[in-house]
Amino acid sequence: MRRFTHASRVRHVIDIPAELAATQELHNGDKGREFIAGLPALVAEFLERWQLRPDGSPMHGVTALVLPVVLNDGTPAVLKLQLRDEESAGEPVALRVWDGDGAVRLLDHDPVTHTMLLERLDSTRMLSALPDTREAVLVIAGLLAHLTAGPAPTGMRRLGDIARAMRDETPAALKRIPDPQSRRLVADCAAAVREVADEPGDRLLHWDLHYDNVLASDRAPWLAIDPKPLAGDPGFELWPALDNRFDADEITWRFDAMTDVLGLDRARARAWTLGRLLQNAIWDSRPLAPHHVEIAHRLRTHRSRQP
Repeated sequence: MRRFTHASRVRHVIDIPAELAATQELHNGDKGREFIAGLPALVAEFLERWQLRPDGSPMHGVTALVLPVVLNDGTPAVLKLQLRDEESAGEPVALRVWDGDGAVRLLDHDPVTHTMLLERLDSTRMLSALPDTREAVLVIAGLLAHLTAGPAPTGMRRLGDIARAMRDETPAALKRIPDPQSRRLVADCAAAVREVADEPGDRLLHWDLHYDNVLASDRAPWLAIDPKPLAGDPGFELWPALDNRFDADEITWRFDAMTDVLGLDRARARAWTLGRLLQNAIWDSRPLAPHHVEIAHRLRTHRSRQP
């Protein structure tokens, strides 16, 4: 009875965002609806298990609910609840490896439900709000230098496997593209990936380090959140900083700046960056986004000097 009463109380404390319910249903169907229906009881369970107190309105991304909480000793934190999938499965593993160096710190984790307790960062100060986009790009590059410095742990999904899957799926993707120029561009991206696929790298990658996934913190100016980690070449990390806050005239400056900071071979980084457009084309049946085409075009014709 006590568990039921506590769950009922939490159900009134938290409101499940309608947008989260909609995206869970869109992406995960019945499994997503089941996850949303079970969230109040799940929140209640972990508030009780980890002795937490709600401390603000719930937030959400595309698939996760994030609830501000306070620990028993008064430490502010957030409770993150999400469905485990191929991309998110390695998140707690990567956060433990990084141990707060460039990324949010993991405080606790339940492997059964994939629930995480994380240090609380300043969600009101995202890197996307920094007016100077060049400064923001250099922040991304600096964080990536920390995050990709070491090898990925055993068991992490691997870029080599992703590259092989892209190779196998490219013919079907090309058949879905009616526009000859777009089809030729995707074929060129596939050819670029084939040139580097035999050496996919072994660094621990974030994969999704865009400006909204970087928050301010009291213990560091900026820290990364929400990794979708894999093992591979850091050149595969550059796409989000080119795609988000898009500026056609800044594409090559951003690419050169990030490869400089990370010390990457630009030819290999270019190939892996084009691989991200290939990945998008395979995933999405819609026409290529015009700004994605522009990124690929600028990189294919850019011949900057290697530092």
